[in-house]
Amino acid sequence: MAPALIETPQLPVRSASKVVASGGLADYKEAFSSGPKVFNSEAETKGTAKQPPAKYPNYLPVWDLEKNRPRYEPLQPFTHKEHGKDADPTFPNLLQNAKVSELTSNIGAEVEGVQLSKLSDKGKDELALFVAQKKVVAFRNQDFADLPIQDALNYGGYFGRHHIHPTSGAPKGFPEVHLVHRGAEDTTARDFFETRTNSVAWHSDVTYEEQPPGTTFLYLLDGPVAGGDTLFVNQAEAYRRLSPEFQRRLHGLKAVHSGHEQADNSRGRGGAVRREPVANIHPIVRTHPVTGEKALFVNAQFTRKIIGYKKEESDYLLNFLFDHIAKGQDFQARVKWAPGTVVVWDNRVTAHSALLDWDDGQRRHLARITPQAERPEETPFESK
Repeated sequence: MAPALIETPQLPVRSASKVVASGGLADYKEAFSSGPKVFNSEAETKGTAKQPPAKYPNYLPVWDLEKNRPRYEPLQPFTHKEHGKDADPTFPNLLQNAKVSELTSNIGAEVEGVQLSKLSDKGKDELALFVAQKKVVAFRNQDFADLPIQDALNYGGYFGRHHIHPTSGAPKGFPEVHLVHRGAEDTTARDFFETRTNSVAWHSDVTYEEQPPGTTFLYLLDGPVAGGDTLFVNQAEAYRRLSPEFQRRLHGLKAVHSGHEQADNSRGRGGAVRREPVANIHPIVRTHPVTGEKALFVNAQFTRKIIGYKKEESDYLLNFLFDHIAKGQDFQARVKWAPGTVVVWDNRVTAHSALLDWDDGQRRHLARITPQAERPEETPFESK
């Protein structure tokens, strides 16, 4: 770990929740009102006068509430195997028959001619490396949604231990699948914009965990004809855009990432909290274990406070970083969804945001498989 220019107190992980309670940024923003209170089973299984039934009823969410008590024990540390380290960088098992189109010059690609479900282990290794390099890749014309759910989980499990989301709905019997679901005839977007000007909420998934996700899969089940795109930002490029002196100042700093606000939000709308919420401390700059790239590892949804800084100081610096990430349209990409699309990204070096830009009641239904990776680590600062 690179030393900070001024040494900051190194709190044990168990103290992170106390730091959150002592004050910090806490603007958790959730544009999609989901949960058991708003789920309309009849509209989803039978359709409505305007909307058809769900295309994949086996993926409809359940919450299995039991007096709203946590149902899962705290996550334990594990040793992650990073398959990208074993990959052939020429990608002979992944891209031999593929057509690759760059989304932008510095983040994102779109791939046709590859069937992810048919990849060998060598192909999966190359997938991990390719996604780490491109940050986010949209694979078109995939059969992932049509696989038995257990087969999809077996596939994703190659890349790491499955994360079970503490608050989201999941297909019955498959809690490892995180569902993004906005049901038929749901027009709550109109209510949301009564108090908000936009739905953008940049985040990297569940960074409050001790070992956040790495190679992550999200695939479309149902979607609106237009709208519901997902924005991605290259956090490695966001780091590189900073001056060397500013980069130097960030090295050695650590921040608290909290899941408490997400849990409170779920409880407030009658949803699940399957595991007691946690907070963990991570470096503000992390290093990717395969590419060696340094990337900003903060996000407005979950990053609360910089260790060793007073509240005003922490808020000032974090808000600068959040603003830098949000405004960096020259290191962002916008992914459009289509039937058969599987989007794979590296959660360690990206952040993303869904967009709530349609309010006509069309269903949006996606499934995420979320393998966890290593605990974030920082390597020493290197000047340009």
